[in-house]
Amino acid sequence: MEPQEEAPAAPKPLWAKLGDEELLGWRICDLGVRIEGSELEPRIAQVFRELEARGLPWRPVCYLADEWFSPEGFAAIAIPFYLAHPRLKKLERSQMLEVEGGTARWCLMLLRHECGHSYDHVYRFSSRRRWRQVFGSPSADYEPETYRPRPYSKSYVRHLPNWYAQAHPEEDFAETFAVWLTTPPEQWGERYRGWRALEKLEYVHELMSEAISTPVAPPRPRFISEAGKLKRTLRRHYAAKKKLFAEDFPDFFDPDLRAIFSDGEPDGPPAAEVLHRNRQALVESIVRWTGQRKYAVNMLVRQFIERCEWLELAAPRDPCRLFLDLGSYLAALVTNHLHTGRFKRSV
Repeated sequence: MEPQEEAPAAPKPLWAKLGDEELLGWRICDLGVRIEGSELEPRIAQVFRELEARGLPWRPVCYLADEWFSPEGFAAIAIPFYLAHPRLKKLERSQMLEVEGGTARWCLMLLRHECGHSYDHVYRFSSRRRWRQVFGSPSADYEPETYRPRPYSKSYVRHLPNWYAQAHPEEDFAETFAVWLTTPPEQWGERYRGWRALEKLEYVHELMSEAISTPVAPPRPRFISEAGKLKRTLRRHYAAKKKLFAEDFPDFFDPDLRAIFSDGEPDGPPAAEVLHRNRQALVESIVRWTGQRKYAVNMLVRQFIERCEWLELAAPRDPCRLFLDLGSYLAALVTNHLHTGRFKRSV
């Protein structure tokens, strides 16, 4: 038997070698990205095998969109288009400083989470009184960017970072489903014995047993925000995305910056230069201890640098005191942003 020839590799898209500025001018619908042949394909297949191993009757339809979500009422999972090509992941990182779902582990965690939403959407589990007793009301206010997590709470499973199960009852269910999908029941006690989260896992197990024994045909999905139909350019897409996570106050922090750098020596190093040299360390530390999005923190520090330069502020000669004050101030602003959606009140 003659050896079969390998299929030729798919040609690289025209935009793959463009610089960021040129690429940002492309419309999302013109990128032509697909799940097939991308790194997403085997990851989706792995999660589908997990669903099959659990005996669940159907698989959500996966498609490319502008962000992660599961359309209400449908068995579908929207996956960000940038995950379908390495060049777009690189652009996402350059624009937002992180790539949500960019690693195999992170992507799998998000897929399992969205599977939980899709099963709830089809079976309408959250409309039941018992579901509301266990997880809470699905009509509760939903503010995923400003919820106040309790890190030591034993009422929630631990899955996605930043205690995301606490963001909303529906997120709590999806997170519990994701843990249920990948953790055998005999291991629940090792991790969650004595936790209220164990009751939630047992209830999800009860609901999924029902889904296995009484399968329903999911409705044909609607592909909301489908990448192939989004006519806005990448530049407009990222401009809107950035606006969600960072606010622009040109001189809003000037009084605070003057107070922080009030001890600066006239002949001392420029405050803007000192901040610029230490920007990365400041950003990484604040992100680590607050859980805020890296882009929002980075934008805040960059804004500080620009204002320090404009105000011609000088840094004090004692760097320890400076960075204690600056780090504390930044952490307070970012924590307030997490809780209220604003860095500070304009009073």
